[in-house]
Amino acid sequence: MLRLPNCFMLEHTMQITLNIPDQYLIDQSPDEFGKRIKLYAALMMFQEGSLSADAASEFAGVDRFTFITKCQQHNIPLVDFASEELDAELEDLRRRQ
Repeated sequence: MLRLPNCFMLEHTMQITLNIPDQYLIDQSPDEFGKRIKLYAALMMFQEGSLSADAASEFAGVDRFTFITKCQQHNIPLVDFASEELDAELEDLRRRQ
């Protein structure tokens, strides 16, 4: 299999059409609403673990700092430890003291 550097990767995009009643587009253009939906989808996919923070920020079309800020605004943790992992990390820290 031939692997190309990222600068040579071809980007494929898909267009999705949603039928949204006008009443939900209050004070925003269809383009603004579309960007908002992309951001929310990226946040949810990041939260469920199907996208990394970098991939989610790219998906949403925002820089990483903006994406991290949005995660904080929506109470989405940037690091998600299973309770067992967190307990092990805490125990390791206690042993080091």
